[in-house]
Amino acid sequence: MAVDFRLPASVATFLDSPTPEEWLDEAVKRLPEMLLDHANCELKAASTALAFLYRYPDRSNLVQRMSRLAREELRHFEQVRAIMDDLEIPFERLTASRYAAGLRDAARREEPHKLLDSLLIGALIEARSCERFAKIAPRLPDKLRRFYGGLLASEARHFEHYVAFAKSECDVDDAEIDARLETLKSVEAALIAEPDTEFRFHSGPPP
Repeated sequence: MAVDFRLPASVATFLDSPTPEEWLDEAVKRLPEMLLDHANCELKAASTALAFLYRYPDRSNLVQRMSRLAREELRHFEQVRAIMDDLEIPFERLTASRYAAGLRDAARREEPHKLLDSLLIGALIEARSCERFAKIAPRLPDKLRRFYGGLLASEARHFEHYVAFAKSECDVDDAEIDARLETLKSVEAALIAEPDTEFRFHSGPPP
């Protein structure tokens, strides 16, 4: 069965700018490093989902969705680890990338703004992951190409859930959500456009 590598239109319009071609060129030359960081990203995504459960246990809809999301992210982690084992790529824990740290630093610390920013940043990370899967998959060996192509739909779905919860769970109006999203989009776009000395799944182009 053919795998559809087309980027969902909702993701393409959500992001302010596309992944630089220079990053894609670098990624195909550094597959072990990309897979290692991808595994770390899936583990961190599961941890992020669980953090919502601990921080907002009274929000039933959010808790139910984040519980399922954590399980799905852990399944993706297991799948990446299996590919790494087949390729004899050892796993190690990596520190947060400049991308993740930059988005985290942009988040506000007080509620209700903290919840809103956390959800919008989650949407941006999932959307960028989806976009990179779509861009890199056609350039990869067959097994990786099919695996990454298969992740497209789930990442797009995760992005949509984060956006929906930003609108339903935060006690702010649509105008404030839109304004805050534009600010965070600009931060995210700058992070993936600026050169990075450290190659990661969400890094900018090489210097």
